[in-house]
Amino acid sequence: MDSRLRGNDDVRGDNVIPKTVLACILGAFAVAAAAHHGWSGYDSKLVPLEGTIESSSYGNPHGSIALKTADATWNVVLAPPGRMESRGLTREMLQPSTEAKVEGYVHLQDKSEMRAERITIGGKTVELR
Repeated sequence: MDSRLRGNDDVRGDNVIPKTVLACILGAFAVAAAAHHGWSGYDSKLVPLEGTIESSSYGNPHGSIALKTADATWNVVLAPPGRMESRGLTREMLQPSTEAKVEGYVHLQDKSEMRAERITIGGKTVELR
């Protein structure tokens, strides 16, 4: 029978699953790309913070800590885990109740977020960029 009379089942049916899988994969890449923002959204003035780590994340694309200072709690964006490990900043160093000093750049729109340039814990300073 002519495929035009059957509604193109043979053409469409063979490609639906691969096209759906491809669309899902491309969608996942788009979400990951959007989540990994650039650094142009941060001020160029280096700002120091000192406080206590309330919580931490050691995952990709960047680690982060919630740093409680005398004035506020900051979301501090760190480096990727691989870079932190290679420079000596381990997951164990970022435990809650740990005192930390951070130098970095404040986000232009979210004034409670900072991109860390370096972090000092227990007298050890780690360059993150």
